[in-house]
Amino acid sequence: MKQFYIQLFSPHGLIRFENPEIGRDNDTGGQVKYLLELLDALSKNEKVRKVDLFTRKITDKRVSPDYSQDIEVINDKARIVRISCGGKSYRKKETLWNYMDEFVDNTIRFNNEQNDIPDIVHGHYADGGYVAVQISKFFQIKLISTGHSLGRKKKEHLLEEGMSEKKIEEMYNMNNRIRAEEAAIRNAELVITSTQHEIEEQYKDYNAYEEANFKVIPPGTNQDLFYPFYRQEMPSFEISIEQEQVLYRINREIDRFLFDSSKPLILSIGRPDARKNFATIVEAFGNDEELQSIANLAIFAGVRKDISMMPDDEQSILTSLLLLMDKYDLYGKLAIPKKNDPKLEIPEIYRIAARKKGVFVNANPGENFGLTTVEAAACGLPVIASPYGGPKEILSNCENGKLVNVNSPKEIAKAIKEIITNNKTWETYSANGIKGVNKYYSWDAHTETYLEEIDKINDTVQVDIGRKLYHSKIYIISDLDGTLIDEAPRDELTEFTDWINNNRDRVAFGIATGRNKRLTLEAMSKHHLPDPDIVICSAGSKIYYTKEFVEDTGYNKNISYQWKREKLEEVMSFLPKLELQEPDAQSRFKLSFYVDDDFNKDDFAHIHQLLDDYKLKANVLLTDNKLLDFLPIRASKGNAIKYLAHKWKMSFDNFITAGNGGNDIDMLKGKARGIVVSNHSPELEPLRKAKGVYFAEKAISDGVLEGIKHYLGRN
Repeated sequence: MKQFYIQLFSPHGLIRFENPEIGRDNDTGGQVKYLLELLDALSKNEKVRKVDLFTRKITDKRVSPDYSQDIEVINDKARIVRISCGGKSYRKKETLWNYMDEFVDNTIRFNNEQNDIPDIVHGHYADGGYVAVQISKFFQIKLISTGHSLGRKKKEHLLEEGMSEKKIEEMYNMNNRIRAEEAAIRNAELVITSTQHEIEEQYKDYNAYEEANFKVIPPGTNQDLFYPFYRQEMPSFEISIEQEQVLYRINREIDRFLFDSSKPLILSIGRPDARKNFATIVEAFGNDEELQSIANLAIFAGVRKDISMMPDDEQSILTSLLLLMDKYDLYGKLAIPKKNDPKLEIPEIYRIAARKKGVFVNANPGENFGLTTVEAAACGLPVIASPYGGPKEILSNCENGKLVNVNSPKEIAKAIKEIITNNKTWETYSANGIKGVNKYYSWDAHTETYLEEIDKINDTVQVDIGRKLYHSKIYIISDLDGTLIDEAPRDELTEFTDWINNNRDRVAFGIATGRNKRLTLEAMSKHHLPDPDIVICSAGSKIYYTKEFVEDTGYNKNISYQWKREKLEEVMSFLPKLELQEPDAQSRFKLSFYVDDDFNKDDFAHIHQLLDDYKLKANVLLTDNKLLDFLPIRASKGNAIKYLAHKWKMSFDNFITAGNGGNDIDMLKGKARGIVVSNHSPELEPLRKAKGVYFAEKAISDGVLEGIKHYLGRN
């Protein structure tokens, strides 16, 4: 039986297994609960060898020190792994996009250090999707994506509410989010959703929608926690002291708001979010005197200490609820408790409402799934929900409540009264909900389907470039033009290619060239070069992996430091001896010029003076006194090799570099072992005095192979 190692990604942090802070803020809602229960359920399946949940490491006095643990062991097969990125302080997920490539690099490093590469990576939400896409490409493994909540739909709602495009981008970093979602959908072998509605309403606006492989696998509910209300009354059932205390505490918390706590309890639970539509529930209750006379209302709207210290949107929601309480004079009839523990107290809240023959109201008009709807049903509490979205599918499966227009206070009030005033109706809905959850919404059912789908997509074995690079004994990085090849294809290259291919088990082969990606691909095809493991393009301003050109986005982030390309082009455009090269020679991190024949050392010095005058940082490379390239200060062939050494934890002694021209100098004279072919330019002559640089007697690829054998022996 094939056993899988699965990695789940949810980078934003504040995730712990014991006492999770569900509802603490907008980043700790249902997604966190979903992930923790999925992690636990997968670890209990015999088809899973290991499962890790990756999130961000946070060391911040404002949050628990639990979030600073590198690894939290859940059981012998499950862990929460915390990866550093973006400093130590807690940040909202919208502010983390600039640090996602750091998260990717550190995750790659973690995987290589543990010497255990996953079979499957599963990205959750947009940020987790971004990370999982990069990891899947680096290690060439299969990707699963779960969006949970998608940016295009959120942006649509925010625009409808009157928020400007500019404000949306400032608050939510929406463009990055949507790009990451598109990439996750496009690259995923499988996109898991909770409902068919989610596919049709959330994903349909994405460019990759038609190509995606969707599978509806509803999440389960933890039936050890969310069990029927009547179970505690059975003689064989034992309740722990901790549960007794929870039950006492929650009853007391609700009762202190109410004049007559024996009445049926109308319940709603969720974060203080406008989409939860709590105000409409209060209006339904406040406008119906008959309903007030026969029932009480309790709304658990997240966790709060001081409303004035909460984010503006949450302040607004909670303040509106308190104002409505006052408007309808609901004192003694409406409870709005300040806190709840999601693991122990929330299940008891549902059961308290069920024992009082109450009802649960989910007034979100278009929720993707509706986890609270399933939890309420599992505890035997009938449900009122919207005829759109996930709750519609849940109630259709379970037949445990009524679907109404949840934007209509009158319809909500009418449905509540129809359920709580008719004991037979209440009993039927209660029993149906318990049976329906057991059949359709268990984690056992979820994981079985999940692993069946993994079996389908994981039937091929692929080369693992990440492991290859980490375990290679030698990295051979050679310049292209004038070093490995010249204008016409040469038979001599065959001997070099054969040597590389015969030593693949210990050697990683790389190209470092001034060419861009397109021209490099042309050269690889024309000259039948060995398939590269690494490609350093555009004079060191891009790093790719394999012949598929998988981009190292972490390197992009690394070299963007103090790079001001537009200003640099503006300043240099006034120099008479420079002519901008064709658009094809330019890139985001490379600005290239031709220089006049009479360009001299004084002109070169003047360029450096201008950089200093305008406080611009750049690497300036002059090749054959013809081509002038400006790169970010951290970008060059040599700096690319330093980055690779750091990323893959490889000593510089294991690098062998080869070149023939001026833009190869920094990778030849560094700590790596250098090879200069005999057909080199005069600019490299000073390196004869440098330690660790071998000047070959032969030219082109023969000279490179000569140098390799000099360092490694004749084999």
